[in-house]
Amino acid sequence: MRTILKITAISLLFLILPMITFAQSPPHPNGGSGPGIGNTPVGGSAPLSGSLIILLSLAAGYGTEKVYQIRMDNKILE
Repeated sequence: MRTILKITAISLLFLILPMITFAQSPPHPNGGSGPGIGNTPVGGSAPLSGSLIILLSLAAGYGTEKVYQIRMDNKILE
């Protein structure tokens, strides 16, 4: 009975919490001025190159590990 109560409470928390919490709207990219006036690009100035390299290297490592595991499982079965 106690576990059912915990599961229900956690489920209600996850269902109700997004309804009552709101994020702030992002600021205008040019600091409040109109488009084309500032020197900030419309998409913002977030650096993507470093994060993209990290993401691709982690994906390559994960894929390599999966291929290695599949090959080792095939060797064991033979």
